[in-house]
Amino acid sequence: MKELSKEEVGHIAHLARIGLSEKDSGRYQKDLSAILTYFEKLQEVNTESVSLIGYSTGIENVSRKDQAQDFNNEGKDFIMKNVPQKKDGQIKVKSIL
Repeated sequence: MKELSKEEVGHIAHLARIGLSEKDSGRYQKDLSAILTYFEKLQEVNTESVSLIGYSTGIENVSRKDQAQDFNNEGKDFIMKNVPQKKDGQIKVKSIL
């Protein structure tokens, strides 16, 4: 595997929304290239005789119905006590739009 270019590392960082300095870019260039080389080696391993274990529990599509539950004031007080920011008795969060 060829080593990733600084432009490719920059593109990956942009997609991951990570800011990289020039110094970090060089380090990640080597590290990411080494990781990709390792994955290439893993692709060479013969796994035809290995049985799948992804669903070893035998349980499939486990779900529960959503059910509304009343929340008593004691529970609300406990939650509000642990909230970092409050306004007018409600949880204050950052705007996302």
